[in-house]
Amino acid sequence: MKPDKSAEVEEIMRKLLVKILRKKKVVLDRKLTFKQIGADSLDIIQLMVAIEETFDIELIDEDCQVINDIGGFIDYVKKRVSLKQCQSLS
Repeated sequence: MKPDKSAEVEEIMRKLLVKILRKKKVVLDRKLTFKQIGADSLDIIQLMVAIEETFDIELIDEDCQVINDIGGFIDYVKKRVSLKQCQSLS
């Protein structure tokens, strides 16, 4: 995945949430919390594992614990994906 494809990162995350939450559609409103879209703690863990496997990145638990909304989580994942891409170019 190239750095200019951050919209793809968001779309993949949305698809993962649809699968994990078993809903037909999930809207990733950046201001909502995972609880507000119906995700419990197990769903969030499953999402984190799926994201790590899909993007071949590591999400740092301490970093994730301070994220308050979906927008912050999306930005964090994009940052981790971008960092991995930069490291693989070196």
